[in-house]
Amino acid sequence: MCLAVPAKVLKINGDLAKVDFGGVVREVNIMLVNAKVGDYVLVHAGYAIQVLDERKAEETLAIWREIVGLKDVDEA
Repeated sequence: MCLAVPAKVLKINGDLAKVDFGGVVREVNIMLVNAKVGDYVLVHAGYAIQVLDERKAEETLAIWREIVGLKDVDEA
């Protein structure tokens, strides 16, 4: 199964960008997309594979937060 997670582009340096996954900042390769600072991108295996609109990205991040929260409850 493939998994891609939305992240907000904070800074760009050539083909690399610092992105925020809702509090976790990582560097990803953006050579496959035309992203700019402030955009949301869908990241898979360290590569941005698609630019997302902000509404869709925020909806997906909210679902991730819910899943993580439910997982924590199940482990207790």
